Amino acid sequence: MLQYDFMQRALIAAVLVGITAPAVGIYLVQRRQALMGDGIGHVALTGVGLGFLFQTSPVWMAVLVCVLGAIVMELVRSRGNQRGDIALAMLFYGGMACGKLLVSKSAQAGSGSLESYLWGSILTVSPADLVVISGLAAVVIAVTFGLRRQLFAICQDEEFARVTGVPVRLLNLLLAVMAAVTVTVAMRVVGLLLVSALMVVPVAAAQQLTRSFAATQAAAVGLGITVAVLGVGGSYETDLPPGPTIVLLAIAAFALFSAVAAPLARRRHRSAPDTGPAVCDVVLPAQDDHRGTQDDHRGTLHDHRGTLLHGDRGTLHGDRPADGPDGTRRAEDPLPSGGLAQ
Repeated sequence: MLQYDFMQRALIAAVLVGITAPAVGIYLVQRRQALMGDGIGHVALTGVGLGFLFQTSPVWMAVLVCVLGAIVMELVRSRGNQRGDIALAMLFYGGMACGKLLVSKSAQAGSGSLESYLWGSILTVSPADLVVISGLAAVVIAVTFGLRRQLFAICQDEEFARVTGVPVRLLNLLLAVMAAVTVTVAMRVVGLLLVSALMVVPVAAAQQLTRSFAATQAAAVGLGITVAVLGVGGSYETDLPPGPTIVLLAIAAFALFSAVAAPLARRRHRSAPDTGPAVCDVVLPAQDDHRGTQDDHRGTLHDHRGTLLHGDRGTLHGDRPADGPDGTRRAEDPLPSGGLAQ
């Protein structure tokens, strides 16, 4: 299998996709935007169609269109418009329809020309495509791992992140752009219709066994690489499309991890010491002590900022705070409940 050049390129691309898709997907799962990759995949079809029509690189055209579409999605989301979901739906379906029409008017109007972009193909990763995929994957990896604490902060609590000086708007746009780039990186291997699954399923599977953000990200990336490489190799041996093969392997891993996680959780629960109910020992300040209240509020903001920016080391799966010196529970400000525990 490795003696063929096209398989070598396909496996290298699979490794890059296995890293980038879960690395971005973990932030989308945190923000409850798991289907964002699916919407960007629909928009990417317009870029592929433009590439076919003007006889240029479909990958670069898809990058351009996906980035513009992701920025529009983020602006609609940030405005909180009640009719924003309708606008996004029109953007998704319009992107798919426009892509099909553009392909039909191009010189490569055959159905097979678009099939490889929808479901992935190990035969279509050219040397030029591999160079583009490698460069884009390097950018995604640098951003998602280099800015992990800041991105984690905006995913957990945007308001507190904004108060503590984190550039929320810029990071939101950056995350949307990275999701768009990841879709174009993965479309050659997984396909535009299934790329969202590789961004979400490895993260959901890793959450079954891990208890912190950093551990979940590492486990999701490891699982993503495994299923991507096995899926590409299996598609070669069985003559099946690589995209569906990779996704079904990821779903099987999720089912296996879920079956293993249940007895582990019960064993952890039985081994945990019974420390009794949690007690809050906070003493509320007097109403006329305004100065003390302001000082305490500033201290709370400072502590919360540290929790946000270093949250990947924290307790994301419902760990209980440590005991105080007198045996009572410290009244800490835990992370929001919408974290990785869900």
